Amino acid sequence: MERKFCPFIDGTMKGPDAIFGLLRFYLSKLKLSKADQILFVADGARWIWRRVPQLLEDLGVHIKHAYELVDFYHAVEHLGKVAACRKAWNPSQRQKWVKKHKKLLKAGKIQQVTDAIKTFCKGRSSKEFRRERNYFLRNQHRMNYHTIGGMGLPMGSGAMESAIRRVVNLRLKGAAIYWHVGTAEAMLMLRSYFKAGRWDMLKSQSITPTLEAGI
Repeated sequence: MERKFCPFIDGTMKGPDAIFGLLRFYLSKLKLSKADQILFVADGARWIWRRVPQLLEDLGVHIKHAYELVDFYHAVEHLGKVAACRKAWNPSQRQKWVKKHKKLLKAGKIQQVTDAIKTFCKGRSSKEFRRERNYFLRNQHRMNYHTIGGMGLPMGSGAMESAIRRVVNLRLKGAAIYWHVGTAEAMLMLRSYFKAGRWDMLKSQSITPTLEAGI
């Protein structure tokens, strides 16, 4: 993480397009198009990856200059789901299979992993098998962990997962806590500025319109 300035932390309850609108705004302020390395990390959700090319285009970033990566730990979680489909296996057999293919995945041997999963699922028509097989086939070009790790870039979205916990979950979720969408949205904005160390900026923004109106 860049320590020379406070991070930008924000969020919204308004859905995917609003989230990508926030991303577009902040990344344009950070002049993303001038960055030497650009890495977009997320889980395998299709609603995210469908929007990434347009985001990069809007920011003036050539797609060849950017890397897309599925969070490594999400990918490993899906290896576990593949192994869980083999009902006849005991926990030790599943763990051994996951461990082997986790190492292959991290070593950049994604083709071996996808081949093993296709063989694993061949002749089986259950939804679970098809879903997990398609997950890896759809995202295999986003699983180049060996190259990304060699560049000194992160292979996971742990910083974001941590921010969600500290910014959202610890304040907005809990026993007997209920929200209206509007008040949750407002609290999320306040919490984001506070946790980003930008509380004074928020105060300045809230006071300035009042002064201008008075003049």
